Amino acid sequence: MQMTCISETRFIEICEGIRSDRDLIIKHNPIGSEEEILLWMLLSCLISYLSVTDQETPCFTGVPDANAYRDAILFVLDSRREDRFDAKPHIDRMLEK
Repeated sequence: MQMTCISETRFIEICEGIRSDRDLIIKHNPIGSEEEILLWMLLSCLISYLSVTDQETPCFTGVPDANAYRDAILFVLDSRREDRFDAKPHIDRMLEK
């Protein structure tokens, strides 16, 4: 089975899309802090885009916080980046108001 990977360019596009729809995403997903909501959305997009299986999807114990979502995003990206780009600055930019 071939693993789907993501380029830095595509990752940036996803992060920028979430950022541009920030207010709408937050309005319709009142699950936690704004940061948690946006990180949850990014994780969900990555799981779908990369066709991550249930066995590969990170599991959370208790109520996840922003750090748990951020760690899960980096975990999903770890073996699925086409090139070894640093996702952290793109995530941080996505979260800026």
